[in-house]
Amino acid sequence: MSIQRASFYVLLVIVTVAFLWLLIPYYTAVLWAVILAILFFPVHKRLEGWLGGRSTIAALLTLLLCICLVILPALAILASLIQEGSSLYQRISSNEIDLNAQLLRLQSILPTFVDNWLTSLKLEGFSELWTRLSSGFMEAGQSIAGGVLSFGQNTLQFFVSMGLMLYLLFFLFRDGASLARTLRHSIPLSDDYTRQFVDKFAAVVRATVRGNVIIAIIQGVIGGLTFWALGIEAALLWGVVMTFLSMLPAIGAAIVWVPAAIWLFLIGSWIKGIVMVVIGAFVIGLIDNLLRPPLVGQATRLPDYVVLISTVGGISLFGLSGFVIGPLIAALFISAWSLFTLQQHEPPSASVGPSVEQRAS
Repeated sequence: MSIQRASFYVLLVIVTVAFLWLLIPYYTAVLWAVILAILFFPVHKRLEGWLGGRSTIAALLTLLLCICLVILPALAILASLIQEGSSLYQRISSNEIDLNAQLLRLQSILPTFVDNWLTSLKLEGFSELWTRLSSGFMEAGQSIAGGVLSFGQNTLQFFVSMGLMLYLLFFLFRDGASLARTLRHSIPLSDDYTRQFVDKFAAVVRATVRGNVIIAIIQGVIGGLTFWALGIEAALLWGVVMTFLSMLPAIGAAIVWVPAAIWLFLIGSWIKGIVMVVIGAFVIGLIDNLLRPPLVGQATRLPDYVVLISTVGGISLFGLSGFVIGPLIAALFISAWSLFTLQQHEPPSASVGPSVEQRAS
């Protein structure tokens, strides 16, 4: 390799890293612009065909449709969540929500052997157990509500990111096809491998957002409405929590509604507790089994343990956007190693063509 060619590669790496560094503050806006472009691009192509190839007008109409169907409902939910989170934070801080009174009521209901069992654990009864746990519960509740409140206060950063996302989304609709062709030709892989990676990327995005998110939203809405109907505090906040937890296999929304049902039984609200169990087990629990196969499909599904680990890891590294980034990285990782394994088993004279794609799929 000549010095000039090596210098060019070094320069290429430097400017690429510098450009990605510029995008880091607004990577969330770029990510969701790409996600929405992938989801709504079939609609854009259909509108473009109806309009006789006028891509600019079709892009504007698709962007308007995206705003009406996704952006405005999300902003309305976010505004209500901020209001409820602020109210909950103030009520917890001012002790308007008297948790100690609820504790005394619960302690009077519990049988004597529970108090004796706690004493055997050197906790000196239920009151000491609550003393140890209450501070943690208070800090967790104030942290959740306070985080929602601080997010709502940072409106300038939020609307700047929103504007960048919509601006980029318009050009992805209008010029998306040409950008995809340029990307395919720029990736230093064979056409077969490039096509498989691009198709896998789009398929995982569609499966994750169209399938997992829609299912999670339905489960969160049903759970939140159930909490509201049963008179449980901060129903909207708990509904949003159930929405995000529903994206985790083997955990799901049950981590919220099961403790709520137990609490209702312990305080003597038997009818409400039964209603919570019935809706949680036979409505919220069955939605995943009924809707996931037609929405996600078997071809793009990852093993549940991979989804769980990648989603939790993605959220811990990237925040809420990690529920898409994590499974996406995991899917590309599995796809890359599958292609590598197939290549290792191909005869040296065999070409890397459609047979590899068919076997990888």
